[in-house]
Amino acid sequence: MRVIIEKPELDPFIEARVRRWSPTVHYLSQTEVHVYALAIAASVLLSFYPFLIVMVTLLHDVLHLKTAEAALFFALRDYFPAELAEQIQKNLTKVTRERFQVTSLVLLLFTANGIFEPLEVALNRAWGVTKNRSYLHNQILSLFMILLCGGLALGSIVLTALNPDFVKGDLLKTFAFKIAAVPITILSLFLTYWILPNRRVPVARVIPVAAVVGLGMEVLKYVFLKAWPWLNAKFRNEYGDVFKYSISVIVFSMLTSFLVLAGAEWSARPVGLSEKERAPGQSLRAN
Repeated sequence: MRVIIEKPELDPFIEARVRRWSPTVHYLSQTEVHVYALAIAASVLLSFYPFLIVMVTLLHDVLHLKTAEAALFFALRDYFPAELAEQIQKNLTKVTRERFQVTSLVLLLFTANGIFEPLEVALNRAWGVTKNRSYLHNQILSLFMILLCGGLALGSIVLTALNPDFVKGDLLKTFAFKIAAVPITILSLFLTYWILPNRRVPVARVIPVAAVVGLGMEVLKYVFLKAWPWLNAKFRNEYGDVFKYSISVIVFSMLTSFLVLAGAEWSARPVGLSEKERAPGQSLRAN
């Protein structure tokens, strides 16, 4: 005698959430997505100090904006745990006073390209594009993205420093920084999602995704700060004092990369769009 076991019915709300998030979980569980995230995180580590050195040099030696330089260090203290931010600031102060800025600029141009190369491939795969840009075309576009995103970051810091409230108490400094930084982060994400794929991408799909991912990165930052005491002890025990800070940057960058890549999947998967409709031959007009 056959026994038929009926599956229990899920609550409609839960079932809708499962249908909505299961494609993202499946996407993030793919091996190639982990390769993209690890490649992006490693490139972030390589370009992290050169980027900061160039920023400090521009603010201190070119623009002579001491308040903006203070805003940059405040941003580091806001974004990273106190111990890690202090170490970063200490190294920055030491290196920038030794005048290695030109080397840092050249190194930044080469290493930051490594962030946008795997990111472009990941965005192409999410949108169903099988042909990537040529190496030369990718390098030119990556250079453009470096200058664009770096310019936005620099502008955000200068605008924060020019805000009269920034020179007051810590609470007002934090508020002034958020007012400038969060929209700039969202704008940088929008430009990345819109420009990097090797196809025309509908603007209307990218804008809300960039906003959600930007806010998600802010939440992830606070989760990382909350978990830092445990992570710091673990990294010190397993990697020692020499590598613990580098491992911290890689881990945080990799988690952020997964969030950014999830945003790529969200933007390429509007409600009701099938895999067949996302094929490379499908022509989607940008709004």
